[in-house]
Amino acid sequence: MWSFALSTRATHISSTPFAGPRGLWLARLNPEWKFALRGASGSATLPDVGDPEAVQRLWDEGLFAERVALLAAVRERDAGTALALLAATWSTERAEDRLMFLDSLRTGLTDADEPFLEQALSDRSRNVRATAAELLSALPHSALAGRMAARAASCVSLDRGEGTTGIGVEAPHECDADMQRDGVMPSPPSGRGERSWWLGQLVEAAPLSTWPGRFGGRTAAEIVALPVADGWGDELHAAWCRAAVRQRDAEWSRALLGAPGTPPETSPGTTSLAERAKLLATLPEGERASWVAEFIAAHGLSEAFQLLGVCAVPWAEPLGRAVVDALDIARDAGSYPWSFSGVMGLAERCLNPGEASRLEILTTTPPETEGASPGAGGYWSEAFQRLVSTLRLRATMAVELR
Repeated sequence: MWSFALSTRATHISSTPFAGPRGLWLARLNPEWKFALRGASGSATLPDVGDPEAVQRLWDEGLFAERVALLAAVRERDAGTALALLAATWSTERAEDRLMFLDSLRTGLTDADEPFLEQALSDRSRNVRATAAELLSALPHSALAGRMAARAASCVSLDRGEGTTGIGVEAPHECDADMQRDGVMPSPPSGRGERSWWLGQLVEAAPLSTWPGRFGGRTAAEIVALPVADGWGDELHAAWCRAAVRQRDAEWSRALLGAPGTPPETSPGTTSLAERAKLLATLPEGERASWVAEFIAAHGLSEAFQLLGVCAVPWAEPLGRAVVDALDIARDAGSYPWSFSGVMGLAERCLNPGEASRLEILTTTPPETEGASPGAGGYWSEAFQRLVSTLRLRATMAVELR
């Protein structure tokens, strides 16, 4: 039975989980069946990463999953040793394997990785080239970052008109071979213009330190607040958002987020909730929770679900209080609780269990008010009872685990 399951490469993804330990044992005995272990975890067989002979033996002879786990473990302990290990066999690795190995360099990425990544820009695999370019752009002092900065700066500049100061944009007119080698994809997705697609990639990959000098010493917040000519604002701000996330730049993230109380449509930065969630993830946990709490207090819960998903668990007290207060307001407004089922589900998992006693008062059924949805009060009572019950269960589990 195992022979049939493991000998058919086309079905190995679905059959391997059913093979169990015996099937994996058989696969290790037959070199022709090693493909079945490509997605299996090899972490249990890792040697001491401080033993160079054992590390080299597993790297030379191990299965793919074992080598991926080994490279990650070595990288975490000694980034330079991991890079040397990978460089020694790079030219003989399969394209999909090179991509996975290259991704491990995200951990502990430093300027010492630049020469290897610069060589990877000429790899025969497009995905490998793109990943190498992405990693190099995260190194603000790399040669690629400098090339991208020069290209982006030639497209975006300070525009002084009569009595106004703004940002002028002249998007690229072509995507030449050098741009493509540096990771710029020449063909845009469906419905996207070529020039805007190229511009976004250049700005995204340019170090954010490029822009204060380009805009007369202005801060990130002052640059983001400048008007952008000819309708390029959304494209430029979106590219800056991606750059801030890639470079983990908290100052630019704050500028692009704007004040939490400002209506999203009038914010000087991004109006996209998806982009805001990614920007928030670059901020310290406490600041992140405070920003989302203020956002909820100003705008309610209808647009906060994505933002709540990036906040640390359990939620800090100001954030938890803001969520509960917003739910209480929704209950008093007479709507049904299932309009907020997603947030309620998050609250069950993310509220501090110590909040259960404070929420007890919300489990009572409020009197129906004029204009309220029929029976809404009872449904809210049930929803809050479930929330309190879950929080108490979590508290009990935490005590038992300790």
